[in-house]
Amino acid sequence: MTDIKDHRYSHETEVTVVGLGPMGTALAEVFLAGDRSLTVWNRTPGRADGLVAKGARRAATVAEAVAASPLTIVCLNDYATVRRVLGSAAGTDGTRTLVNLTSGTPAEARAAADWAAGHGLDYLDGAIMVPPPLVGNTDAVFLFSGPRQVLDRHRATMAALGDLRHLGADPGLAALFNTALLGMMYATLNGFLHGAALVDSAGVPAREFAELALGWFMPVVLNPAGLAEQASGLDDGAYPGDLGTMEMNLNALEHIARTSAEQGVHTDLPRLMKELAEHAVSRGHGAENYFAMFELFKLGPSRD
Repeated sequence: MTDIKDHRYSHETEVTVVGLGPMGTALAEVFLAGDRSLTVWNRTPGRADGLVAKGARRAATVAEAVAASPLTIVCLNDYATVRRVLGSAAGTDGTRTLVNLTSGTPAEARAAADWAAGHGLDYLDGAIMVPPPLVGNTDAVFLFSGPRQVLDRHRATMAALGDLRHLGADPGLAALFNTALLGMMYATLNGFLHGAALVDSAGVPAREFAELALGWFMPVVLNPAGLAEQASGLDDGAYPGDLGTMEMNLNALEHIARTSAEQGVHTDLPRLMKELAEHAVSRGHGAENYFAMFELFKLGPSRD
């Protein structure tokens, strides 16, 4: 296909993708597979070769790329790079939308929204909650924050990416949810890996531990329905301790820390969990259930 030579001609394609790393390329591939006309740009032009061979148009500059389509999706390393790369595309005619799928913090997302507004761009911040191979699946969740009408305007184009979810008008919400969910993921992974290391210290294979931990323990003891039921207690600040108190959980955490030390397994994680429970008890939550830890987390690092 031909390259774009003059960015004064607008809306030559339906969507532009800026940034062709593994994720950006996956996004572009989905648009091409859905017969969407596509413009692409990357700081290393050769990364666009495969997409151009499949029908994408290559922009010579990022300004041409943004001018080529009413919708530009950006997927770069960080927000500073987005600002640096898109600086030359500033000053549009107010008819274009920037969707930023770059990872960062809520404050960075809000600053990016302000920057976009100052340069005549409608703006959505977003987070991709799946790895590149899953982009385009119907259950691939994409989180968005910013004006709902902007998402609705481009929903038909972006629907091919997966399950599009709008979180609210605050442009920082997508980054905030992304961080919260990733924090939950890493905490869960670390818990499983530390448990596997504990049983490994006795010569038990990880696959044997996984059969019990993942096949029974997590679905029954840590089942999502049970956690969802407890969520209302978090909102209400209600943590009845009739089935187990923070003091009881502190005893269990003490055993985990001592066993880790006895078995020669890394002790930082269980010690941290024990210390957090001790903080919660010291703040008056000893007779409440473990979900009262929520109150400790809300305090922030300067007040715990």
